[in-house]
Amino acid sequence: MNAPPEVYSSPEWSAYLVGALIGVLSMFTFYFSDKPIGASSAYAKLAGLVGNLFSKRHTMSLKYFQDNAPKIDWEVMLLVGVILGALVSSISTGDITNEWVPRMWAERFGTGIPLRLLACFAGGAVMAFGARMAGGCTSGHGISGALQLSVGSWIALICFFIGGAGTAAILFRS
Repeated sequence: MNAPPEVYSSPEWSAYLVGALIGVLSMFTFYFSDKPIGASSAYAKLAGLVGNLFSKRHTMSLKYFQDNAPKIDWEVMLLVGVILGALVSSISTGDITNEWVPRMWAERFGTGIPLRLLACFAGGAVMAFGARMAGGCTSGHGISGALQLSVGSWIALICFFIGGAGTAAILFRS
């Protein structure tokens, strides 16, 4: 027996408006920095900054950080903007919750916080690994690469959707 679909009653932002704004952001990013929008490189730079705190010599001996010095730049600030944007969106729609385990997760996997945090961490690690292997993340390929009509980005974007649909089907099957 299938569970009823999730009811979402809060006022969401218009997908058309948000999509248009992301397109404008991408245009300005190309114009002012001559670089595409992406987040996975920012995570690598943050990892390098943390590495520098504990072992600068080792961090700087890594080939990636020799070519890409760990620093706070516009990509890192984009991540800050994404987090702040999510906060603004949640506040403006009244959709802030104070729950560690969403209802849908609790119904499927229980209310254990450690399992939820472990799943989140593991999912993030797999996603970061995949983004680095694919040469970019969903925003890099899905927004910037697709806008440039990059064949590799379109293939990556199709694979993101297939992977996401497959994972959702496995995790939330009835």
